[in-house]
Amino acid sequence: VQLQASGGGLVQPGGSLKLSCAVSGIDDSVNILGWYRQAPGKQRELVALYTSRTAIAYAEAVKGRFTISRENAENVVYLQMNSLKPEDTAVYYCYSNYNIRPYWGQGTLVTVSS
Repeated sequence: VQLQASGGGLVQPGGSLKLSCAVSGIDDSVNILGWYRQAPGKQRELVALYTSRTAIAYAEAVKGRFTISRENAENVVYLQMNSLKPEDTAVYYCYSNYNIRPYWGQGTLVTVSS
């Protein structure tokens, strides 16, 4: 099983980025799918996660600014990030849980700076 994330980069405060993550190696629909992030010197934290086919959990810090979406047939998940702030700077990790086993992507760096 592999999770391939893309879409990170450098953006100015107030800007937008869209992350994508594709899950391969599972011939089934993955229900639990989403994003975590880890800023320098901090622990990894939840950003946005499908906790089931339709239920979503967002971190308080990103509510109203970030939107998670998915393509069920393709096991692809997106994270649209708007109104980015310097404190959103982190490595963003795609996450999935299938058959009670967690899987992580390699991480993509998002830097918010002027």
